[in-house]
Amino acid sequence: MRFGFFLREATRSMRRSAAPSFAALATVLVTMLVLGVFIPIVQATNGAANSVRGRVMVDVYMKTNATAGDDARVRAELLRVPHVQSVQFVPKATAYAQQSAQDPQAYALLGSNPLPDTFHVIPDKPGNVLAINSTLTPPGGGSIDPMIGAVSNKQSDTQKILEVTNLVTITAAVLTVLLVLASVLLIANTIRLSLYARRREVEVMKLVGATDWFIRWPFVIEGMIVGSVGALMAIAILGATKVALLDPLASNWTLIAAPRTIAFTVLVVVLLASGALVSALGSGLSLRRFLKV
Repeated sequence: MRFGFFLREATRSMRRSAAPSFAALATVLVTMLVLGVFIPIVQATNGAANSVRGRVMVDVYMKTNATAGDDARVRAELLRVPHVQSVQFVPKATAYAQQSAQDPQAYALLGSNPLPDTFHVIPDKPGNVLAINSTLTPPGGGSIDPMIGAVSNKQSDTQKILEVTNLVTITAAVLTVLLVLASVLLIANTIRLSLYARRREVEVMKLVGATDWFIRWPFVIEGMIVGSVGALMAIAILGATKVALLDPLASNWTLIAAPRTIAFTVLVVVLLASGALVSALGSGLSLRRFLKV
């Protein structure tokens, strides 16, 4: 394939049809800007939802007269419960020290430690926390061990947390799909308008015997150039905004610094590849109707 010839034809077409090429470039620029802002927002939202889901657990409180042997036996029983990933044990002395540090005067009046030994039961998946709670608190009452004093009963709150986080995840996924489709259609439609302005040129080339791919390659290369330039401009704007605005705020605002999102270098690669690929595909696919002469 004579790549140099096709590249010269692509640049020549861009110079002759500056207005349509500029429209396609502006469309890619705006689309990549939206995509570059949307990706970190979706990642931060999903990260916050997963963080909330990761804190969902079941608390098992032992009776105050439980011995070390009772704690060991209950721990083994909890680990045998389906969907339990791990069990964290908090001795009553540790719990007392943590609580008394928050209000020393109130706990000084107690004279003794009223807090029980506690087990934090971590599920293998956040959605299984309700099943674990049901296993530990049978419908007929009681518990799986007589030395268990109580099991945290926050089923309604847990159910709401799971429903909200699931909704956030599903909404983010749907918005991502819609944005990608809108980006592809918008860029392809703009490129189609650019190709429509040169339809006579394509028809003449087709009538004199040029093959479909001989005609298509300059337009595909042109689409890749326009998409790459538009993506690079979007990356430059995003980079300047990050350095001038987000980085100074991140050092003072925990809300901005906390979420873990995609690295900027990876975002650069994603935007550059997306701009070039979508524009090339838009050029190649949009040209099909004009090749039918």
